[in-house]
Amino acid sequence: MDRILVTEQIGESGLQQLRKVAEVDLQLGLTPAQLKEILPGYDALVVRSQTKVTADVLAAGTRLRVVGRAGTGVDNIDVDAATRQGILVVNAPASNSVAVAELTIGLLLALARHIPQAHASVREGRWERGKFMGWEVRGKTLGLVGMGRIGTEVARRARALEMELLAYDPFISPDRAAQLGVQPAALDELLAQSDIVSIHVPLTETTRNLFDAERMRLMKQGSYLINCSRGGIIDEAALLELLKTGHIAGAALDVFANEPPDNSPLLDLPNVITTPHLGASTVEAQALTAADVAEGVIAALAGRTPHYAVNTPFVPPEEWSALAPYASLGRLLARLALQLIDTPASAYEIEYAGELAGRTPVPIRLLILQGILEGSSDVRVTPVNAPILARERGLQLIERSNPEAEHYASLLRLTLITAEGERHTFSGTALRDEPHIVQVDNYWIDLVPSQAMLFTFHRDRPGLIGRVGTILGAADINISSMHVGRLAPRAEAMMVLTLDEPVPSSVLHEILSQADIERAYSVVL
Repeated sequence: MDRILVTEQIGESGLQQLRKVAEVDLQLGLTPAQLKEILPGYDALVVRSQTKVTADVLAAGTRLRVVGRAGTGVDNIDVDAATRQGILVVNAPASNSVAVAELTIGLLLALARHIPQAHASVREGRWERGKFMGWEVRGKTLGLVGMGRIGTEVARRARALEMELLAYDPFISPDRAAQLGVQPAALDELLAQSDIVSIHVPLTETTRNLFDAERMRLMKQGSYLINCSRGGIIDEAALLELLKTGHIAGAALDVFANEPPDNSPLLDLPNVITTPHLGASTVEAQALTAADVAEGVIAALAGRTPHYAVNTPFVPPEEWSALAPYASLGRLLARLALQLIDTPASAYEIEYAGELAGRTPVPIRLLILQGILEGSSDVRVTPVNAPILARERGLQLIERSNPEAEHYASLLRLTLITAEGERHTFSGTALRDEPHIVQVDNYWIDLVPSQAMLFTFHRDRPGLIGRVGTILGAADINISSMHVGRLAPRAEAMMVLTLDEPVPSSVLHEILSQADIERAYSVVL
């Protein structure tokens, strides 16, 4: 009989499910050393957020076949190490969506009617009705940054409150937006038009400090900000100053960059409402979480594919060796496209050309879906769950095969199609198992992508490249390579610089201020 170790308290319903199929040991408060000592005797491990499932811990689990995370995030699990060891990781991403959405609406109403401040005033013996004049949410514009499961649930509830809804999500389709009653918008447009902005994106390298000082200054004067997503998405020091000046009238924060937020000056502001990361803290959410993770663990132990698998299943080496470079390339092309194109896509088209046309496209397709979704999803996106998330978002994907690949043995082409019918094409190939980007829209180049890059679209003028290099040098940003493409001499051109570190927003702003530069992007892959 299989043995399951549970190291943190989960709902009784989940424990009962597990006990039907396995021997379950509930052992709370284990130290890392104690966990490693006993783990070799178990086939499955179930944790919440406190147990650190490191590579060392996983290595000790010689019988371990699955790790279950009773919750959404898997920050406390070394998923890459689990994958390398053939250990499946499952979580419960859908269980807390309603709980977080309801907390968001609760904080929205608390901001509108000054509920916490009024309550504190009455408790202190005062009766200050005039001091706490509020405003109605009906008719106000709510800007939703991220339309994953939680953002969708917030939208449904906000519509019932008769609010106008704007939504920023790089890949929400027009049909899906219409179904949810939201108006798609670019992020800067959403910030400028929204009375309240609510954040529902994951914390990734591309979303860390997404709301910095420059971006929050784009918010409407006197607007409000809500974050029930993850700490670190908001630059808290910048938020503090904008709250003090009144540019942002108030904020409601369930999460902080450091938790608990000891000595944070935000806690002293009268126009800030805070809660201690309560998003998933409901009886119902905890029961659903336990049931969902139990279902995933049971499926994994039975050799079935769990509904909420986090990491990639095993791929035969002989198949993967030929497809791996193009699967990695597909993910890079998707992430590049989403960072260079500001307009939301209504559909994506994948073309497998040359020798690639004769191979199974599934692994490549899954990695492209992962690249499209992972920057904005409120759950961890892997090739396993990417198709499910794509269906939930109404993402339109078209696939084509072409035996001709122009000057290449194989060519992978990803085209982003906007609602207005514009087509933006990104192509690449693999040479010596290394990805090469060879096309960005109308520009042909030969670029080995790096983690950090700068793209500029500009008029081809003498001295411009030097000016950009000088700005980067003054900021101590090292250039490792340069690639230039142009449509004609002294006409439209594109420059790509591969860098040793990303370009900060302040430096990017200085580059954008240069004459003849039309657009510039700091790309992080």
